[in-house]
Amino acid sequence: MRAFLAVALAAASSWALAGAPGFPPGPPRPATITVTGQAEVSETPDRAYIDIGVTTQARKSEAAASRNAAQLSVVLAAVKRAAGSGAQLTTTEYSISPDYSYSPGAAATVAGYTARDVLQVRLDDLRRIGPVLDAVTQAGSNDVQDIRFALRDEQVPRTEALRKAALNARQDAQALADALGLRVVRILSVDQQGPELVPVPRVYMQARGGVQMASTPVESGTIAVSASVSLTVEVAPAKR
Repeated sequence: MRAFLAVALAAASSWALAGAPGFPPGPPRPATITVTGQAEVSETPDRAYIDIGVTTQARKSEAAASRNAAQLSVVLAAVKRAAGSGAQLTTTEYSISPDYSYSPGAAATVAGYTARDVLQVRLDDLRRIGPVLDAVTQAGSNDVQDIRFALRDEQVPRTEALRKAALNARQDAQALADALGLRVVRILSVDQQGPELVPVPRVYMQARGGVQMASTPVESGTIAVSASVSLTVEVAPAKR
């Protein structure tokens, strides 16, 4: 990505106040150029997270919890078979909440309870996403929420994005100095922003009510890692 340039060329000036008695003249401020280099690195995701939920309603809280736990056990077994030994399973939500009935002119009453469990599946083999989705919906998951893609090691693309951004900034500072008949003396300051990881948009599945989804391949896309580096360099007239 081409660098966006923010250029400031400052002329040398004196620190001392003109004519102020008792103040010796200070060193002149150096002429400077400030540039900002940007870069972006794209990587193919190698990790996926799938949020799988089971929701059950019943008149009594104990019944809702018991039925949901039984259904979750079936779904969990299906996930383990389809995901393989390399998958990591984590319970991210468990709740039992009352369902209220409202009538005009009367206080709300508890009509039943809803039990909900959400299981997060981490897959490092993205080829298993489709089989996992098929397995859990067939096993009775009625709340397959979304798929989020990620990188197992984010440090490598972050470092590369920073390196490229710094090189772009350095090259632009040199190009500006050459065009203005100047030379770069030294780097005075460096300021970085990022790197920022722009994830693949989530894939929302929204399979509810026991409706089975079609077995459709899920495309992972790419993850962009961007970085920005600002340099302020001292410049001086080019030697002739």
